[in-house]
Amino acid sequence: MSEKVIIIGSSGAIGSGFVRYYENKNPSNIIYSLSRKEIEYSNVNIKNVLIDIENEETIRSAASICSEQGSFDKIIIATGVLHDENLSPEKSFRYLDKEKFEKVFSINTFGPAIISRYFIPLLNKEKSSFLGFLSARVGSISDNRIGGWYSYRASKAALNMIIKSLSIEVARNNPNAIIAGLHPGTVDSNLSNPFQKNVADGKLFTPDYSIEKMTSVIDNLTSQNSGDCFAWDGERIEF
Repeated sequence: MSEKVIIIGSSGAIGSGFVRYYENKNPSNIIYSLSRKEIEYSNVNIKNVLIDIENEETIRSAASICSEQGSFDKIIIATGVLHDENLSPEKSFRYLDKEKFEKVFSINTFGPAIISRYFIPLLNKEKSSFLGFLSARVGSISDNRIGGWYSYRASKAALNMIIKSLSIEVARNNPNAIIAGLHPGTVDSNLSNPFQKNVADGKLFTPDYSIEKMTSVIDNLTSQNSGDCFAWDGERIEF
C-alpha cells in the first residue's frame, strides 16, 4: 500500500536517505522532499519544496504547499547542526558563547518546534500516522557521563521536551498519531566527519543502514510509544 510522506531536510545525508528509502519501498509513494536546496527527481511522485527552518514564513508556505496533497502518513524532520565553519562542540564551559548557542538552538530546537506548529495538522487522522524528529542520545540528561558539548546536548534535550509535550497535546485530537524522537547512531556524514576517529569499530553507519534500522523502529511503534525517543536499534532512550 502506498504512503504519503514528507521528509524535511532532504538535502542532508540522512534526509536524502529517507527519500531514497521510501521511493524504493514503493515507487507509488507520494514524497514531499523539503530542503533549502532545489533538488531534481526523475520520479514524478517526488516533489521538491523549498524550506528554511530558520525562516517561519518558508515553513508556513511549505506546509501550505504540502496541504494540497491532503493528509500524510509520515513526516520526518531530518535536520540538525553540530558544527560548521563557525561552530564546534564546546569541550569546556570556557568556550560557551551566546551567539553560537542561539545558532544551535535555532536549528536543532526552534526550527523543529515551529515546523510542528504548521505540519501537525497534516497528519492523517483516519489511521496511524507518524511525526519523527532526529534527536540524539547525547540529549539525554540521565545518560550524560562525560559532559561537554553544551549547546548541542541542551538543544537536543529541549527538543526531547518539545516532543513529549507535543505527544500529550496531539493525542487529545489525534489519538492515532505517534510523535517520537529518533537517534540514528553515528552516521557517516558531514555532521559526524570531524569526530569519526573516536567511533568504535562497527559503530559508524552508512546512511542507508541507519535509515533501514530507524524505519524498522518506526514501523513497530504504536501510539503508546508517542512522546518517547528511540535509538536506531529500538532501545528507548531515557530523557
